[in-house]
Amino acid sequence: PPARGADGRPLPGGGITRRARFMRDRTLLLMVLPVLALLTLFNYVPLLGNVVAFQDYDVYGAGISGSPFVGFDNFERIFSDHRFWEVLANTLIIFFTQLVLFFPIPIAAALLINSVMSSRVRAWVQAVVYLPHFFSWVLVITVFQQMLGGAGLIAQWLRQRGYDGFDLMTDPGFFKFLLSAQLVWKDAGWGVIVFLAALAAVNRELYESAAVDGAGRWRRMWHVTLPALRPVIALLLVLRVGSALNLDFEQILLQRDQVGAGASEVLDTYIWWTGINTGDFGYAAAAGIFKGLFCVLMVIAANKAAHMLGEQGVYSRK
Repeated sequence: PPARGADGRPLPGGGITRRARFMRDRTLLLMVLPVLALLTLFNYVPLLGNVVAFQDYDVYGAGISGSPFVGFDNFERIFSDHRFWEVLANTLIIFFTQLVLFFPIPIAAALLINSVMSSRVRAWVQAVVYLPHFFSWVLVITVFQQMLGGAGLIAQWLRQRGYDGFDLMTDPGFFKFLLSAQLVWKDAGWGVIVFLAALAAVNRELYESAAVDGAGRWRRMWHVTLPALRPVIALLLVLRVGSALNLDFEQILLQRDQVGAGASEVLDTYIWWTGINTGDFGYAAAAGIFKGLFCVLMVIAANKAAHMLGEQGVYSRK
């Protein structure tokens, strides 16, 4: 029978007291303490600074302790700023463009790589597509400039053959598709790694049984492979939707002046430009809080949708 405490209830951990569990796991607990300290210091302590969203904050004078409270005035300024809503709409348009053009590509690439029979070829292709993930955005944008810019290789090749050149790097209408293309080239390899790991866990007997029943390659992919990937797809999709307003700040800021603020301005660059760059930290903090609450609501809504489709999502349904 399990060991019981002074109140007669069974002890947790299979009859081990908390003191015994602490002594058993003290090495692991000591190893995790630096991680907890860094997480608290750099992720949770800065949250206290959100108080400036409710202040007429003066960074060079009174500081947080001496700046007067103004309640929700900074939020009222945000909601009455038509430019803020234009930037929010542009952010969501860019996000959904990237979601449609980027999200299916790692899945398709993983299915294609997984179909290669030679493990050596599969490992080589996997390493090649994953390599750009380690490149900085400066390098990625430079590569695209050399390819798609007005003086790029493709434009020069066209001019040498009597055609008009083009400069896609400065085209405002093409900007959201350009961002998606850069994202695909840089980060699709990371998604491929995730989906290949999920494919490796699929029971091979399911493929053999489907083949015995007469299912071809496409049938096996539709009835075996894709159902096995559904939980991973749902989880990554929920996380992706939850970061709808968290577009790559560096990627967009580096190209902001080339296409103009009308096409490239997103919420992060708008907060930086109108808030932090001008010293209006209260406005920037209020916009940041709005962004965080919006992303939380997006995660909850996407997770509810995943539950309706029969998937677990980020957290299970109670």
